Amino acid sequence: MTALPLEFGQHLARDRRRSAHTVRAYETTAVRLVQFLGEHWGEEADRAALGRVTAADLRAYLARRRGQGLGNASAARELSAIKTFLKWAAGDEAPPRMRGPRVKKGVPRPISPADAIALAEEVAEDATESWIAARDWAVLLLLYGAGLRIGEAVGLTGAVLPLGEAMPVTGKRDKTRIVPLLPQVRDAIDAYVAASPWPVVRGEPLFRGAKGGPLSAGVVRKAVQAARIRLGLADRTTPHALRHSFATHLLGRGADLRQLQELLGHASLSSTQIYTAVDAAHLLDVYRNAHPRA
Repeated sequence: MTALPLEFGQHLARDRRRSAHTVRAYETTAVRLVQFLGEHWGEEADRAALGRVTAADLRAYLARRRGQGLGNASAARELSAIKTFLKWAAGDEAPPRMRGPRVKKGVPRPISPADAIALAEEVAEDATESWIAARDWAVLLLLYGAGLRIGEAVGLTGAVLPLGEAMPVTGKRDKTRIVPLLPQVRDAIDAYVAASPWPVVRGEPLFRGAKGGPLSAGVVRKAVQAARIRLGLADRTTPHALRHSFATHLLGRGADLRQLQELLGHASLSSTQIYTAVDAAHLLDVYRNAHPRA
């Protein structure tokens, strides 16, 4: 086994500033590929050998992974990671051209404003302590009221205080954007800060776990899942669905795609354009439910 996958992961983290999740996924894929090619070729898959990888080699790898239960979407992600790895490992040598499996793009399904607020209220009411209730309410309002990703919300530090009409948020690839704050969101955060037993320190997490450490995104997801079940809401009602709903409701009320791209922190407009399909899907739902001929 070569050290290339580990070096590749270090490159992604240091030079490409990829998230820890992306680094872990890409590095794991690189390890699997190097192991497979070593068996497939009967020799070590070192840097020089990786420069000679063919499309047939990659098809054989994907066939192995398919046999292990890999679906289209996961296969497409693995192929993207492999191409990035091979391009890095082989230097100037371009990876072999190979079309990935076709993946049907899913359309995010927003939840209604009433369900979004009901969900946040249910999570807060189920909290074991009043300051945790204030924390959960503030976090979920940041997702629905400001469009933050769950990781962005739990990653906020005390440096965002005191709050104004907008707040800097660091998103994917350490890119910072300015996010407007509704008065209700500001009030929720201020109420949490006042109730929290933990002091707010500029360089430390704003939102704390029950024992004072950084609040985990998993804790929020688990609380939302339990509340969703109690309220009888659909499985798609997740923390990320609140961000989808923020985007969809803004688009439906006149925000243009460029504005939405800035608010969501998308690197490319293509990532934001999916919300036009969301809005169209909503219109179709209204039509089907209301039109006597539908």
